[in-house]
Amino acid sequence: MNYWLIKSEPFKYSWDQFEMDGVAHWDGVRNYAARNNLRSMKKGDLVLFYHSNEGLEIVGIAKVIKEHYQDPTTDNVNWLAVDFKPYKKLKYPVTLREVKADKQLSEIQLVKLSRLSVAVIKPEEFDRVLELSTKKH
Repeated sequence: MNYWLIKSEPFKYSWDQFEMDGVAHWDGVRNYAARNNLRSMKKGDLVLFYHSNEGLEIVGIAKVIKEHYQDPTTDNVNWLAVDFKPYKKLKYPVTLREVKADKQLSEIQLVKLSRLSVAVIKPEEFDRVLELSTKKH
């Protein structure tokens, strides 16, 4: 299994909306590195859901339910979409400030490649985020 992080601005698409929808078609990605990460996702992979711009926190875990396919928002075959479903809301969100302050997360792509909307997460980073999410900070 692989681990990932996706970003969404909560005023555009929040975790709460995602839970109400039950499935999200992750489309509209127009960055080659993010697209390549979408291409690498496999059914069953777990994905951290991050609220960007406002909130600045990891709020939940999604699961890949459909691997990459042609992005329906464009005719360009180079762009892809992936489908996710909500898997678990974190007990406590993990803020960007907490991530940056944690030595075990010093290399996480959320910080190192902060503009990347679809990022790779190492298993030990995923586990550390889950550990942080169990405690109120």
